[in-house]
Amino acid sequence: MKTIIENIKKLVQVERDEKLPFKAGVQMSELNCIDNGYLIIEDDKILDFGEMAFLKAKYNFSDEKIINAQGKMVLPAFCDSHTHLVYAGSRETEFFDKIKGLSYQEIARRGGGILNSARLLHYTSEEELYGQAMVRVGEIMKFGTGAVEIKSGYGLTVEDEIKMLRVIRRISENSPLTVRATFLGAHAVPLRYRGRQEEYVNEIISEMIPVIAVEELADYVDVFCEKGFFTVEDTDRIFNAAIKYGLKPKVHANQMGFSGGVQVGVKYNALSVDHLESTGEKEFEALKGSDTIATLLPGTTFFLEMDYAPAREMVEYGLPVAIASNYNPGSCPSGDMKFMMTLAALKMKMTPEEVINATTINGAYAMGLSETHGSIAVGKIANLIISKPLSSLEYIPYAFNSPFVDTLILNGKEIKI
Repeated sequence: MKTIIENIKKLVQVERDEKLPFKAGVQMSELNCIDNGYLIIEDDKILDFGEMAFLKAKYNFSDEKIINAQGKMVLPAFCDSHTHLVYAGSRETEFFDKIKGLSYQEIARRGGGILNSARLLHYTSEEELYGQAMVRVGEIMKFGTGAVEIKSGYGLTVEDEIKMLRVIRRISENSPLTVRATFLGAHAVPLRYRGRQEEYVNEIISEMIPVIAVEELADYVDVFCEKGFFTVEDTDRIFNAAIKYGLKPKVHANQMGFSGGVQVGVKYNALSVDHLESTGEKEFEALKGSDTIATLLPGTTFFLEMDYAPAREMVEYGLPVAIASNYNPGSCPSGDMKFMMTLAALKMKMTPEEVINATTINGAYAMGLSETHGSIAVGKIANLIISKPLSSLEYIPYAFNSPFVDTLILNGKEIKI
């Protein structure tokens, strides 16, 4: 059975001939749209789309389901390529510690931050962890997310990292989201290895990576390459080991300083380097012409009251930029991609066209999904947002607190949100 969405005010992010894996530089200001359009879904894929004037000439209706999108827009569902939404409990007390003047690093040294989440997760059953995560899954779908990358990293032991990754796999199996799993054992050095960081890196390499690879629990491997966390040398060793098991690298890089994480990410052909609040000419040059995309997380910058990543300079340098939520309990307890668009526009001076590209096709690339997600093209998965009636595309990032999703379609089916 086919589904026809008709009378679409504006069909956004369409690709007919050239299907780009991502958009970079000036391409990010280009957004192909069709006014007064239609879109046809067959099973879970996009069959066709175009202008309403040609719909009846091309198709004879029989048992198709019809959705009238009069006054509404249709765009690809968001692709959120950096989250930590599998976690136990919350960390609101640290939020107020920060307000009282403690830094992110000071909170971590006191046993807060990632180590606090690791402690909570250790004492939470897999079933309870899954239940908490599925609440967040429902939440991000209401915001329009259709594909999501979820990282481990609050386990920090073999058993607890595997517990997290199994929960991520269950989310993939039991929710309509497209899910990619990332192993982030190198998120923080656990207390049992304090002062013996190299030994913990050895455990990641010799114990965690092999079992995760055998159980096929992760698509990617990530490292928090940052002062006070993991060094370039640590990152180098972990990536060397992970690649042998078929895990493609990603990197937390340059959040709090010039860590060298961008360069080591590019060296290992990382799919993305994420955060990048501290980024300059050397990092731009390393990324230029590489297959590694810069993924920016403005929600975290907002929540931690840091300086924002130089998105405007990156785009003008010719780089591709993705925007993700970094949904997590400590530095961004929100998976609202529309709010991330607002921050990217307001604080990083990105245009409406750029933020849509950054949260759709470029986000899909940062998850290895750009061949199937992130744009409206024949043969791609039908992951779509049908908006509420909108005056313009600019209204989406402008009205940051106004719900704009009327209908979410994932894998060709309407999702109850």
